[in-house]
Amino acid sequence: MRKQDLLDRLDAIGQSLETTGGALLLFGLGSVGTELERLDDYSDLDFFVIVKPEYKSRFIERLDWLEAVHPLAFSFRNTKDGHKILFEDGIYAEFAVFEENEMEHISYTEGRIVWQDAHFINKDLHIPTVQNGALKKEHSLDYSINEALTNLYVGLCRYARGEKLSALKFVQGEAIDNILNVLHLIEPEVEYFPDVFSHARRLEKRFPRFALTIGDMIQGYHHVPESALHILKYLEAAFPVNQRMGEEIRRLAKLGMELNEDSQ
Repeated sequence: MRKQDLLDRLDAIGQSLETTGGALLLFGLGSVGTELERLDDYSDLDFFVIVKPEYKSRFIERLDWLEAVHPLAFSFRNTKDGHKILFEDGIYAEFAVFEENEMEHISYTEGRIVWQDAHFINKDLHIPTVQNGALKKEHSLDYSINEALTNLYVGLCRYARGEKLSALKFVQGEAIDNILNVLHLIEPEVEYFPDVFSHARRLEKRFPRFALTIGDMIQGYHHVPESALHILKYLEAAFPVNQRMGEEIRRLAKLGMELNEDSQ
């Protein structure tokens, strides 16, 4: 039922745009766009509104066109182009408003036209300016693995210094991100709606084997050294890691665990 509610809400927003006037196009993105197969009870609304010249500020600053569909419980202008909102009935949405001439400078994936002004002649705005897989081509295996190694080293040094939060971000954040950048070169990938803006999206379905081990690599604030050792083990199995760096990372991880024991 929730899935249909989301689609119905988006259709109603299109009808409200037509009634309000000044809009040219509404298209849904992601799971309410061309990826309807992955729409589920936990999805939300992501959409763009394309408006006539001089109408952008009207649709961003006055949300009456959304209130006319259903009352809003929350709205937060998170960018200069749009808002994050929550309707009273629990439907969450993120949207942006653009004039037509801005679209050539906006990165977005393919959208589904939900509503279009009858006189609007540009039929191609739903075509993405970022192609699927674009992020994958930016990173080599050698670069990302060695970046991850340095993330572990720096993070463990900070952990030993007592900067545990910064250490967590380096080890369980940046090192993992560097692995994700080249995971398709290490693990077999199941084709399931890759997200060109985030390698973490739908990882569990796209890389099920890696999903079984990633929990050991992200053990939280109090277990940064243990997480680092699991990440190092994974890197060594995937790539010929520099032996000296590996030794230093293990030494620092051991030091971090000993410091934890001493503080207890």
